[in-house]
Amino acid sequence: MVQQVLINNDDYYVPDANQLVTEDDTPVDNFASEKQQRLLVGSLYSSLQQQTFLAAANVGIYHTDGQPAIVPDIFLSLDVQVPENWWEKQNRCYMVWRFGKPPEVVLEIVSNKEGDELGKKLQIYEHIRASYYIVYDPNQQLGEQVLRVYELRGRRYFETSENWLEQVGLGVTLWESTFEDRQDTWLRWCYQDGTVLLTGDERAQQERQRGEQERQRAEQAEQRIQLLADRLRAMGVDPDTL
Repeated sequence: MVQQVLINNDDYYVPDANQLVTEDDTPVDNFASEKQQRLLVGSLYSSLQQQTFLAAANVGIYHTDGQPAIVPDIFLSLDVQVPENWWEKQNRCYMVWRFGKPPEVVLEIVSNKEGDELGKKLQIYEHIRASYYIVYDPNQQLGEQVLRVYELRGRRYFETSENWLEQVGLGVTLWESTFEDRQDTWLRWCYQDGTVLLTGDERAQQERQRGEQERQRAEQAEQRIQLLADRLRAMGVDPDTL
């Protein structure tokens, strides 16, 4: 439990960041979860470069004075940025009173039955009023559903069959393919038409393929020109004079 220490900030009180635990250096993740987290966070930053947002994995959210932070596997908060000096104590994690709002999306990846993702964690995210809570359960530890999406309506979460997050302008989808040489089913962000947000590597690969296609088209065009010139010469016409 965090010791309740308040400091005066103009006309209201906020918790003293120096008394909060912003990191404890405890390793908590497995290979699969770590890679899944990087895929989700990395694709946001590589694909939404014109938008202002903050996305992170395993960073604590302080939401209520006197309560410990909750640490989602992933969160996404729109229209906010990490302060310039992110090494200062008050800037090291997501303090709702400093950013002025909770994240729009919090996401948990289930690896065992100990996390209480459908119990205590759901209640906390509901209390802090995150617009969407996503539970990804690839090994079906909590039941048959692999993906659960909860939407905040009023003061309560309601499970929805929609994977499109209207208030965020993004969706989530299950994607069976290869990421970093690992063939598996991955959770991906997507646009409304189902197209997934690309990682930096995928974007670079797409550019290489586009460049190769343009090179092949140029070579084919050159071959057609050469073939036409040969035919003209066979007819006694010098193509250079045309």
